[in-house]
Amino acid sequence: MNPRRKKRMALLVSVVLGLSLMTGLVLYGLQQNIDLFYTPTELVQGKGDTKVKPEVGQRLRIGGMVVPGSVSRDQESLKVSFDLVDAGGEEITVVFEGILPDLFREGQGIVAQGHLADARTITAFEVLAKHDEEYMPPEVAEALKGIEHVKPEYSPEQIKGSRS
Repeated sequence: MNPRRKKRMALLVSVVLGLSLMTGLVLYGLQQNIDLFYTPTELVQGKGDTKVKPEVGQRLRIGGMVVPGSVSRDQESLKVSFDLVDAGGEEITVVFEGILPDLFREGQGIVAQGHLADARTITAFEVLAKHDEEYMPPEVAEALKGIEHVKPEYSPEQIKGSRS
């Protein structure tokens, strides 16, 4: 092999190695930002034809309806837990520490982002409440087909308190 070919070969090998290293670093950096969307049924039974379930500790997003009567607040902190359900009938528990959105209420559609703590529990770091009657992400709309929206019921004291 003549010296000119050796230089070209070394340059080609170094370019391929550099691109491979750069691709690997980009994918490693994006790994932390990849969140898969699940419904409660997909989380429990598996997603897709292969019924793949997320691993404990995996970062994910989950959407569903807050089960009426399931919201439990810790009196000493901002910790809240509630159950989510979808049309498949599976219930999972979401644990969140922080201030919930103003539109959050029982019977309302939400999306939570967090980590899988165990097979049926999500430790959320963000909770998003549905903000409009018309718009809903397509994944959530599909998961909630057939579930009836629960309108909030206010007691006379709550109605009187909101006017003062």
